[in-house]
Amino acid sequence: MTKNTTQRWDDVARRGEKHILILDGAMGTMLQKQKLEEDDFRAQRFADWPSPLKGNNDLLVLTKPEAVSKVHNAFLDAGADFIETNSFNATTISQADYDMSELAPEIARASAFVARAAADAYTEKTPDKPRAVLGSVGPMNKTLSISPKVEDPGYRDVTFDEVKESYEGQMEAMIDIVDAILIETVFDTLNCKAAIAAARATFEKVGYERPILISGTITDRSGRTLSGQTAEAFWLSIAHAKPYAVGFNCALGADEMRPHIATLSKIAGTRVMAFPNAGLPNAFGEYDESPDDMAGQIEPWMEEGMLNIIGGCCGTTPDHIGEIARRTEANNPRKVPTIKPTLRLSGLEPFQIAV
Repeated sequence: MTKNTTQRWDDVARRGEKHILILDGAMGTMLQKQKLEEDDFRAQRFADWPSPLKGNNDLLVLTKPEAVSKVHNAFLDAGADFIETNSFNATTISQADYDMSELAPEIARASAFVARAAADAYTEKTPDKPRAVLGSVGPMNKTLSISPKVEDPGYRDVTFDEVKESYEGQMEAMIDIVDAILIETVFDTLNCKAAIAAARATFEKVGYERPILISGTITDRSGRTLSGQTAEAFWLSIAHAKPYAVGFNCALGADEMRPHIATLSKIAGTRVMAFPNAGLPNAFGEYDESPDDMAGQIEPWMEEGMLNIIGGCCGTTPDHIGEIARRTEANNPRKVPTIKPTLRLSGLEPFQIAV
C-alpha cells in the first residue's frame, strides 16, 4: 500500500475498534430520485451510441459525475464512514448489456476518483472522523453455479477464468485509488471465489494489497443464497480469503435478515457487517420502510453486540443512514471472537469434524 492509503485505512479501522462503523445506502435509489433521462446517460460523448443507455448507472461517472457526487455527499453528510464506488456493474461481462465492455475499466477507475474526491473532502473537514472508499464489485449478470438453460443443466454462459479476468480488469482500474475492495451482493459463491482469485492476482500484479470485505445475499426466506448455501456454509466457503468483514446485504429487509446476521456473529472470526433493504418491495417495486422503522429493527442487533459495520441497500436514503448512525452512538461494536481451529467444510450445508 502507499503511505497515504495505509494511513487512511488504519485511521478508519482504528475508529472501528470503539465505534460501529457506518456504510452508505442505496446509490441506485438516490440516482432514481434525480429522475435522470436518456440524455443524462449519453451526454455528448455517447450521443450517437447505438444501444439504449438509460439505467446504466455506472456510466454516469463519465457522463454526469455530479449526479454521483451528490449521492456520495448526501450519505457522507448522514454520517457514513465508508462510501462505495459507483462501479457495481463496471465489468466487461456486465457492461456487455450496453455494448460497452471495452469501457468497463475506464468506468471503474472514474467511479473510484469520484468517490475518492468526496471522501477526502469530508475527511479534511472532520479529521476526527476519517472516511474510506470501498471499491464496489458486484455479482455480475452471469452465474457460474447455475445453468441459464433448464433443458441443459451443465451449460454455462461463462467460464471461471472469464469471470476472474473480468473482475481483474475492474479491480486493477480501482486498486490504487480505493482503500478496500467490497465484493458484494454475492448470490453465487463460485462467482465470489472468482472475485477473490481476481483480487489475489491483482495484489500480486501491483505489489501491494487492500483489505477485502465480502457480503452475500440470502435471496428469500429459505435462508439460502441463490446457489443454495446457508449462511454458515457461505462463510466457510469464503473464510480462506481472510476478509476484514463478512456480512449480508440486499434481498431482505432488516427483520428477515436478522437470523442470518446472528449466525455470522456467532461463527465468523472477523468483523460482521449488514446492509439490508428498507423492507421488502411493494407491488410497485418501491420500499416503504421509514428510517425510524428500519433503525428500530436494527438497534437490537447493536445492543446484542452483533455488528461492526451497518449500512443500507435498496430503498435506503440518507435519512435511513442518518437515523441508523444516530442509534449506533449508544452501542459498542461486536468483539471479534477467537474461533477454535478445527476442520470445517461446506457444500450447501456446513460440516464440522467433531473435536
